[in-house]
Amino acid sequence: MSFIFGGGGDSGGGGSTTGTQTSIAREAPGVEARKLSLYDQAAKLASSPVSLPGIQVAPISAIEQQAIQQAGQTGVGAPTVQTGIGALQAGMQAPNISQFFNPYQSYVTDEIARRGQMQMNQLAAQAVGAGAFGGGREGVQRAELQRGVLSQIGQAQQAGFGQALAAAQQQRAQQLATGQALGTLGAQQQAMSLADIQSQLQAGALQRGIGQQALEAQRQTELQRAYEPYQRIEFLKGIMTNLPTTQSTVTATTAPGSNPLGQALGAGLGAYSTYNLMQNR
Repeated sequence: MSFIFGGGGDSGGGGSTTGTQTSIAREAPGVEARKLSLYDQAAKLASSPVSLPGIQVAPISAIEQQAIQQAGQTGVGAPTVQTGIGALQAGMQAPNISQFFNPYQSYVTDEIARRGQMQMNQLAAQAVGAGAFGGGREGVQRAELQRGVLSQIGQAQQAGFGQALAAAQQQRAQQLATGQALGTLGAQQQAMSLADIQSQLQAGALQRGIGQQALEAQRQTELQRAYEPYQRIEFLKGIMTNLPTTQSTVTATTAPGSNPLGQALGAGLGAYSTYNLMQNR
């Protein structure tokens, strides 16, 4: 919009003051009205504060909570390891052979002794019948028979002891093997528990990440909705900026004012000229 002012001074005693001309260049009325309306809309929109959505954080997922609780239960394989330690301690002790003795071992030795005694009786009866009872030959036979009986009893006891010893050694070996196996199993249980916790934490973190993305998407949607009116104002501003500019010119002129002194002089000269004309007739 431009303003042009023009004017002049007095032109002497009989001159008059010139008029003032004002020229205003402005937008076409329709374009100017739309721009003013757009400005009013923007001002009204800017006067109202924008309600920004808060930043939200996804909570710990249920799977992660389970993993945390499971991680708090320490020593998952400890009972198994303790059982294995007990088996190892039992295996390292001296074996209790007596518990593996054949309970019928005494019957075996008693039977051997009974049969030996029968043979002794037969030998004595034979010596009496031969009239050699108490002789040297009978004594030798009795001694030989006694030695044979004792030898059989000793062999039977030795066989029983060997069987009991073998059973005790087998039990000891089994205890040692069981203790080692239980120790390994307890360590495996602990490792499996830790692996389960890691898997649960990874799955829970993935689940929580998806929830966080959903919260972020919701917040971005709310932000877009809050600033959508501003985008419309900006869109209209871009259209009006690219419209061709048309101007209209308004010219206002003020009529020159009369000079009172000039008017009086003019009137006096006119009267004087009229008087001279009348005298010359």
